[in-house]
Amino acid sequence: MHSRLRIAQVAPLSESVPPKLYGGTERIVATLTDELLRQGHEVTLFASGDSETRARLVSPCPQALRLSGTTDELSMHLLMAEMVAQQADEFDVLHFHIAPLHFSLARRLACPHLTTLHGRLDLPHLAPLFAEFSDLPLVSISDAQRGPLPSQNWLATVYHGLGDDELPFRAVPSSYLAFLGRISPEKRVDRAIAIAKACGMPLKIAAKVDPVDEPYFTQEIEPLLAHPLIEFVDEIGDAQKGAFLGQARALLFPIDWPEPFGLVMIEALACGTPVVAFRGGSVAEVIDDGVTGFIVDNLDDAIAATNRVGTLDRRMCRRQFLDRFTAARMTNDYVKVYGRLREATALVGAAMHG
Repeated sequence: MHSRLRIAQVAPLSESVPPKLYGGTERIVATLTDELLRQGHEVTLFASGDSETRARLVSPCPQALRLSGTTDELSMHLLMAEMVAQQADEFDVLHFHIAPLHFSLARRLACPHLTTLHGRLDLPHLAPLFAEFSDLPLVSISDAQRGPLPSQNWLATVYHGLGDDELPFRAVPSSYLAFLGRISPEKRVDRAIAIAKACGMPLKIAAKVDPVDEPYFTQEIEPLLAHPLIEFVDEIGDAQKGAFLGQARALLFPIDWPEPFGLVMIEALACGTPVVAFRGGSVAEVIDDGVTGFIVDNLDDAIAATNRVGTLDRRMCRRQFLDRFTAARMTNDYVKVYGRLREATALVGAAMHG
């Protein structure tokens, strides 16, 4: 048993913790917070006021910003960062999930801190910012995510995890294919539609449409939804996710970008549902090709792979989830990082006062 730590988890305010609907980062923060508490640590969660947690909740705003319709998310996040700084001496470690909004502040804090990066890092405008803050301790969510910024102060890669019993295993699926996520150009739901039509299999699409992607949805995707095999079921919450993924013959993950992790892939594996994924980003780190799914490079390969998913063992998908992607494993990995950070901070302090 690790020594009891006082930990601050600092979540994005866009969604509640856990999210009411879509929200991968907030889902992970909720899972990590719950498991830290279960392991006996003391956790304070900085998040929106409509979050549901057994941790002490500190909120700069009463409601998740996406649902409240605010157009200024920056102000609330900066306020929250200041709230964390004012309370920093109450904690053994600060764990930020709001990069890069706290970077300047975090550099000036005496308390050990780390930042998990949840997004893509290959955008050119990020390079000078991260170069300036190359001293800040970071955690990646896949090794692939680090590629564009190899010289940062990377402490570890910690894969996401979910509760063992969050999504039940389903041995016998229905006949449809599933797409779960966002409607956006890089997620390529158009490829999923093309695969389903070529295979003659029904496709159910559960996805949110962000305001920035509404023109893309209207012009590019909506016309494709009229096909009799295609069903758009809109955005779903956690209560519907188990049945939606568990009954699917396969999850289609036809991405066209360097995916940092892809939480939906392990959600599918938890249900026993194999994944047909396009190669990119973290995909090869999460999916064991030929065991828990197929990794493909083009549409023809994806169609062939989807026609073969019935040959994969759904029990093996579930087993891989339990071996590699549980909440306990994720949390244990983070607790090790917290311990190393505290030791390093203590050594620096001792050297300064020696």
